Amino acid sequence: MQALRSMPPPATAGMLASELGVSPRTIYRDIDGLRALGAVIDGEAGFGYTLIEDAHLPPLGFEAEELEALVLGLREVMEVGDPDLAQAANSALAKLKARLPDGQANRLRHAVLTARRFETPPKPTVDARKLRQAAWEERRIRFAYKDAKGDATTRDVDPLCITYMQMSHCLLAWCHLRQDYRAFRLDRMVDLVVLETSFRPRRVSMLRDYMDRMRSQPPDSRC
Repeated sequence: MQALRSMPPPATAGMLASELGVSPRTIYRDIDGLRALGAVIDGEAGFGYTLIEDAHLPPLGFEAEELEALVLGLREVMEVGDPDLAQAANSALAKLKARLPDGQANRLRHAVLTARRFETPPKPTVDARKLRQAAWEERRIRFAYKDAKGDATTRDVDPLCITYMQMSHCLLAWCHLRQDYRAFRLDRMVDLVVLETSFRPRRVSMLRDYMDRMRSQPPDSRC
């Protein structure tokens, strides 16, 4: 199960066998066994396997460092996330505490790592939840935008992801006005409208292209 979670899908039987030090035939038997236990695993021999989590499977325990990483990540979201995400992170942490074994729950409550921000990012001026949903559904959006110079424009963009950078929440997107990738600060966006136009299934590949570009050159600081 952990190998399926950690590998980019679809994971072939050959990849899994190499990772676990067993034969592909063993992988086929194990996949059948996991499915019989309730795991939802898409795919078949020759094409690879993709794991879909199943709530009926018993919860996995966490290593000490994994717990620390979870606490650090969730507390960072509480500090820098938009209000809905911050509340969701707090709720997720409470659920983890309630469902972990006593020893691990105690370690979660008294984790060594934490996150604090002395300067919080400006709050989005659009509904960030609506924006995330549009990106997930791969639907084009329209909004009014005022850039760092104060110039106002109306943009139609394909939303790819929301990221935190340079003390602000930014939408990474393909801008149809500029015919190029652009980053837009959420606190400079207003009048968000989700359009019926779909750009599915290109979001993942477009985001990969944009991230490759950002690694090779600094992002525009005027987003």
